[in-house]
Amino acid sequence: MQPVSVGLKFGFLIVLYLFLFWVATSSLFDLRRGSGPPARGGRGEGRGDGAGHPAGQPPARNYSDATGMYIAADSLLELEDYEPRLVVERAAGHEPGVAYDLLGGATLGRGDVEIHLDDQFASSRHARISRRGRTLVIEDLGSTNGTYLNGEPLTGPQPLHDGDQIRIGGSEFTYLE
Repeated sequence: MQPVSVGLKFGFLIVLYLFLFWVATSSLFDLRRGSGPPARGGRGEGRGDGAGHPAGQPPARNYSDATGMYIAADSLLELEDYEPRLVVERAAGHEPGVAYDLLGGATLGRGDVEIHLDDQFASSRHARISRRGRTLVIEDLGSTNGTYLNGEPLTGPQPLHDGDQIRIGGSEFTYLE
């Protein structure tokens, strides 16, 4: 009886170590796949028409954080019908109803950002809205007072949906597609 149980234990350990080896090699493969050349369209580039991309040209694609699914599905998207924007509901220094184009994403805060907030409760780089495929995602950038989506504090990146309410300090915005 003992040789059988010892054999089963060694068999289990072999299967466990093979599984761990598979996990480690898969992780290394995924990490190496994502370490290509830096993506184009960084901060300050391509702002020819104030909409986040040169006049008459589509935005530069950034696949640095995209999965293969987004890359494959990207050709199916019709970006002509997709005009995500952030509409000011209430924010110091902004007229209510002003809309900001978000097709290329944007950073919000008091510092040198795409959407500047004159709000004492906003951090210099408070929150970022970035594009992942066709989905826009909002994330708090470690701000002191937090970012709220539909009245709930953000605890990590969250996808935006048409009509979502975003609050940073006393500034309020509506996301529209």
